[in-house]
Amino acid sequence: MNGFRVLVQKEWRENTRNFKVLWIPIVFIILGMLEPVTNHFLPEIMKSVGNLPEGAEFAWPELKGEDIFLSLLGQYQLIGILVIILAFMGTISGERKNGTATLLYVRPMSFRNYFLSKWIVVNGIVLGSLWLGFMGAWYYIEILYNHVDALPVFAFIATYSLWLVFVVTVVLVLSAWLPTGGVAGLAILITLIYPIIDSLIGAYWTVSPWKLSIYASYWFNPDSELSGLWMSIYLTVILIVLLILFGIFMSKRNAAKTTV
Repeated sequence: MNGFRVLVQKEWRENTRNFKVLWIPIVFIILGMLEPVTNHFLPEIMKSVGNLPEGAEFAWPELKGEDIFLSLLGQYQLIGILVIILAFMGTISGERKNGTATLLYVRPMSFRNYFLSKWIVVNGIVLGSLWLGFMGAWYYIEILYNHVDALPVFAFIATYSLWLVFVVTVVLVLSAWLPTGGVAGLAILITLIYPIIDSLIGAYWTVSPWKLSIYASYWFNPDSELSGLWMSIYLTVILIVLLILFGIFMSKRNAAKTTV
């Protein structure tokens, strides 16, 4: 346990030194605050700079607070996941390449603790950033739009949080398995491109981790059928556990590839 605590502290210090604990939350918070503000003032902005013909009017849709949450989720689905991939794709493979891992591997160390320490710290940074971003958005939604009840908001964010835990797990497992360049390409394929494919042909199945971002929106509709959501949550948790075990195995197996 002491060795695990030391590894967690090491990961936290490393992410503090490279400012990931600072700039990643800032990115999520800025996106969260801009989404409701931009959508609220966009009609006025377009009237001012849109160069519309005199007398022309454009019927802007009436957005509710729930719509802003879903719009922000779309931003996190693209920009947020790209930030996660680019920030953490070299978490393990980078240490092997630059030889930093040699300082750890020469000591009596559990690869389970090694992988889990990274998994815990990275998820802490990502989930903390996500919740801060949504809380910033919620603040402006309450001011500029309508009141949104806390229970569906928290359920919505928690469901999407599980999806991001899955994304983080995929990125770290790929980092334990592949070189950094391969991590980036395959992680983008799995977390950004495949969800698009799933949305096009996914009508044939209802249970998938890639549907969590869609199912998260169901919490704002009390009449939604949630059976597919719960089954997807169970499946995602099982896949996360299996991926962690595979990541631990690959971390140990590829330790010999570390640059000396």
